[in-house]
Amino acid sequence: MTRYPLRQMMLALLFVLGAVTLAIWLTQALRFVDLIVNRGLPVETFLHLAILLLPQFFQLVLPIATFSAVVFSYNKMQADSELVVMQATGLSSFALARPALILALGATATAYALSLYLAPTSHGAFKDLQFRIRNEFTNVLLREGVFTNIGDKMTVYIRQRESSGELLGVLVHDERDPKVQVTMVAERGALVRGDDGPKVIMVNGNRQERDVANGRLSVLYFESYAHDLGRLQQSQILRWREPRERFITELFWPANTQIDNEHRTELIAEGHQRIITPLYCLTFTLIGLAAILTGEFSRRGHLGRILTAILAVILCQVANLGATYASARTLAVVPVMYAVVTLPAVIALWMIVRPQRRPVPRLVPAE
Repeated sequence: MTRYPLRQMMLALLFVLGAVTLAIWLTQALRFVDLIVNRGLPVETFLHLAILLLPQFFQLVLPIATFSAVVFSYNKMQADSELVVMQATGLSSFALARPALILALGATATAYALSLYLAPTSHGAFKDLQFRIRNEFTNVLLREGVFTNIGDKMTVYIRQRESSGELLGVLVHDERDPKVQVTMVAERGALVRGDDGPKVIMVNGNRQERDVANGRLSVLYFESYAHDLGRLQQSQILRWREPRERFITELFWPANTQIDNEHRTELIAEGHQRIITPLYCLTFTLIGLAAILTGEFSRRGHLGRILTAILAVILCQVANLGATYASARTLAVVPVMYAVVTLPAVIALWMIVRPQRRPVPRLVPAE
């Protein structure tokens, strides 16, 4: 009795999970297509960047996919009168719910693996690769007619980019030295990679240096000039790791640094969210089971109860988003996050296991 519905739900879960994840992944991956077509990003780097997004999408879609698979499979068995036959043999609602609960526990374990390890690992690698693109592939970020910020202290502008890679109308404004502001303008130039990071080679231009202390301006005209756009190794040290990049221990016990202390509430709230999110696989499954296995049997289907279950899932998601947003500002809201995931599950479980006062359809022998 357990293997047949479990197999049906597994197939439905894989289909929904794959279809929804693929749709979301394509919409997000298309953002990076321009980096290949117009800015010369290597294809293998694009694929690596897009694949690193998948664990986050799996984590997002898995509770909804589990709910959809359970509701679809049990509603189909109800429409085919399979559940009626099982109930006529004396099986309780909890016994009928056992295959779905097994599926939900497996989905919850998978979600914990994603939440506690795979998702932060992939997101950290994604941010590191994104950072490398901004530093090692600076030509990818430079767009014609747009002032592009490289870090917090440098701005680059190019008027036109030739197919050969030559840049026309180059402007670089550098404020990395707090005592001196430097602005360089050149007729043309090119980007090259050096051992210390990317450099811009400028031809036929001038270098304007302004002393911040006294406001004195000095101008240097040049035929060829190379300017370093920054070292990747130095910038990596200064990059603050976001909450989604950190493991659970780093969220609950952050380092005693100034920036971590400023974001301590946000980090701890993210740690609680990592614990809570996988539990929605079980909560949504119980909501779906309560909608299908309770109430009177009807050959017309259970569209009303299914719509009620979908509305309950949407309300849970909205409440979870609101509690998560509020908890990042005050940890007093954290108990609400746990209540949102546990109370619907307890109510749905009570509806399933309570004695059902409904007549079991009697099988009438054929004449």
